Amino acid sequence: MTDTPESAGTGTPASGRTRAAAGQGRRRARRVPRSIAGTRPAARSDRASRVAGGKRKAPRKHTVATVIVATLMALGMATAVSVVLVYNHWNGNLDVITVEGQLKDRPKKREVAGPREPLNILVMGSDTREGAGNNIDGLTGDGERSDTTIMLHLSANREFAYGISIPRDTLVDRPTCYTEDGTEIPGAQDVMWNEAFSVGGPACTIQQFEQLTGVRVDNYVVLDFQGFRDMVDALDGVEVCIPEDIYDPEHQITLDAGTRELMGEEALSYVRVRYTVGDGTDPNRIRRQQAFMASMINKAISAGMLVRPDRMVSFLNAVTSSLQTDFENIGQLADLGRSFQGIGLDRIRFVTTPWEYSTTHEGRVEWTPEVEGLWELVVNDQPLSEEYAADSISAADDPEGTTDDPTASPSGNGGGNEGKKNDQGLSADERAAAGLCT
Repeated sequence: MTDTPESAGTGTPASGRTRAAAGQGRRRARRVPRSIAGTRPAARSDRASRVAGGKRKAPRKHTVATVIVATLMALGMATAVSVVLVYNHWNGNLDVITVEGQLKDRPKKREVAGPREPLNILVMGSDTREGAGNNIDGLTGDGERSDTTIMLHLSANREFAYGISIPRDTLVDRPTCYTEDGTEIPGAQDVMWNEAFSVGGPACTIQQFEQLTGVRVDNYVVLDFQGFRDMVDALDGVEVCIPEDIYDPEHQITLDAGTRELMGEEALSYVRVRYTVGDGTDPNRIRRQQAFMASMINKAISAGMLVRPDRMVSFLNAVTSSLQTDFENIGQLADLGRSFQGIGLDRIRFVTTPWEYSTTHEGRVEWTPEVEGLWELVVNDQPLSEEYAADSISAADDPEGTTDDPTASPSGNGGGNEGKKNDQGLSADERAAAGLCT
């Protein structure tokens, strides 16, 4: 702080303030009741006269004002430093890895009307057991796979968004991929979707996605088990409805039936369990995962987390601690989060690529021709048509399968369902097959 002039010309602002306060104390002490106030004191000391005299008031106010301004400046500087430190901490947490140099023959992005550019973000969940909090079942040495792949599309006008899940058991012809040093990773035919992540990480998964869909990926995100748990805990849990008790001894998962909020460990068990819930298929486990993500988004937006600094700090700490991405900094991620604030919950939906069981590979699935129409919607930045919305899950859905969104639109995808069973979305039979309440 700079030196501040005081009334006597020497000392510090604190000493000047103390001196003035002492003078005020003496004035208050001399206010006696009228009944005993007969005469004026015969004499006053020079110092008391200077303190009580009108000529000293202006300098005293100047001193106090200077102290206030200086204090506010100090607080402002401290706050700014804190913000910078937190911002740098979050940026330091991020594992920023650019994979653009490993991607070949990329599809061009089609120009569309809108105030901003539409975004296509490929989200991958890593099942690695390496790292703190990830060895959830004692499995090690199996490498890293991606149990979850979701292409998140955010419209140019920021009025709708949808996530397209790709079952890990989907059979595809994997294209040639490339390592960081340019070494080729040979392609393969009729292999599972998530094998690309095992042999070439997120870069190979992006290469595979772009070559098979014609959709250009703008950014990618990889999240591990620990990051997922921390995100759920930062929200103080996520509400789900479990129609029947879940018991999976092989993976040590036990969950009681009912509607309640799950915290991190239970939430991870809920989205991982497969064979003992619903019909036991991977596509229906994906639907349960979609319902969970929809509930997460619902809570984050409806509970005002995006505007609560305490919750936002916890959430960003959780997100950035276990995240690999090509977003350059936390500012870009925060801008992405703010983009969802103006979108009604009923306009945030999740769908699965149209599929059918493989006739040549037991337990695997294959895309149907209808998937091409889904990719065209993404390329042209269009909302989900009725055909695809009919099989979707909305962020406005509550765990029991109804829509209860005060921001729901009266028309368009997902609108007009307030308080009723979904007009658009899964049927009761489809929800039951996925292990969801009806």
